[in-house]
Amino acid sequence: MKPIAVRRAVERMRPYHPPLEGRTDKLRLDFNENPIGCSPAVRRALAKLSAATISAYPEQETVRRKAARYFGVRPEELLLTNGTDEALSVVVNTFVESGDRVLFVEPTYAMYRFYAELAGARIVAARYDAEMRFPWNDVLAELRKGPRVFFLPNPNSPTGNLLSHAELRRILKAATRTMMVIDEAYFEFSGITVIPWIRRYKNLIVTRTFSKTTGMAGLRLGCIFVNPELAATMRKAQSPYPVNVAALAAAEAAMRDRGFIARTIREVKHGKAELERGLARLGVKSFPSAGNFLLIYFGTRAKQIVAALERRGILIRDRSSDFGGEGYVRITLGTLAQTRRLLRELDSIL
Repeated sequence: MKPIAVRRAVERMRPYHPPLEGRTDKLRLDFNENPIGCSPAVRRALAKLSAATISAYPEQETVRRKAARYFGVRPEELLLTNGTDEALSVVVNTFVESGDRVLFVEPTYAMYRFYAELAGARIVAARYDAEMRFPWNDVLAELRKGPRVFFLPNPNSPTGNLLSHAELRRILKAATRTMMVIDEAYFEFSGITVIPWIRRYKNLIVTRTFSKTTGMAGLRLGCIFVNPELAATMRKAQSPYPVNVAALAAAEAAMRDRGFIARTIREVKHGKAELERGLARLGVKSFPSAGNFLLIYFGTRAKQIVAALERRGILIRDRSSDFGGEGYVRITLGTLAQTRRLLRELDSIL
């Protein structure tokens, strides 16, 4: 039997292999998860799920309306998604035809490239420079050509840089023929949001996630914020039951527990200050970051250091392949105690 042909776009794609196995009993500072875990209110909500609720298809309207109030938007401006990954997939499925140009600035979140390549798009990737500065000239030149979509995380990972409101307005002013997607996964740490702008810019989409400050990465819940006309169109490209009942129950509880979110932000800020001081004391270069992580340059010893820490039960993320050379590592910011443990081990290794 002759094998069935695979789509050319899939054949050309490089596989994405996140190192997600064997992490349970380690100090996980490699995937920008919440170092505390999730809110106790979330665990209580999950424990209360009945057999009848679990056996039924999920009903999301009540939670969607509560989420709209929580984020300060109208319900018709909000879509709940199966993590931010599904949000990006819905954007691509709605707007990108095979051969369309999709723009982003690398290194960045790998799923922008993944979904664009899967759709057969033409990838246009500008680059941060060695000091992680935003490539303004390249981006504005590409926007003048009118790519179909521009994915822009703010802050960006793994570089940590943050664009101001004035800089974002400059980009939106240039993106007159482009669907602008601003990914605010790390908003709670940066404090800069453009969600209110969806009423002013009809080509603006904002995404958020429940994976960071609420500690719900394992439940997969995200949001799309967009004007009502486009929201209605995008729902046509989304599965009818994108969010499971556990994620819905957890989200409702997480939004009530604002104290837990505030505690997470405080812990991360304390851990960041401690880590920056400790790295400076060790003579290790770090880059400014507005997220819950730091980009570090260890030079030629990076892989050795990552492996040595893993043997000691601490996971950090080698990002050297993103930069075309050895040395770059991203470290998730932990609690003060976790950070001090990391610095003790680094001091021993170095």
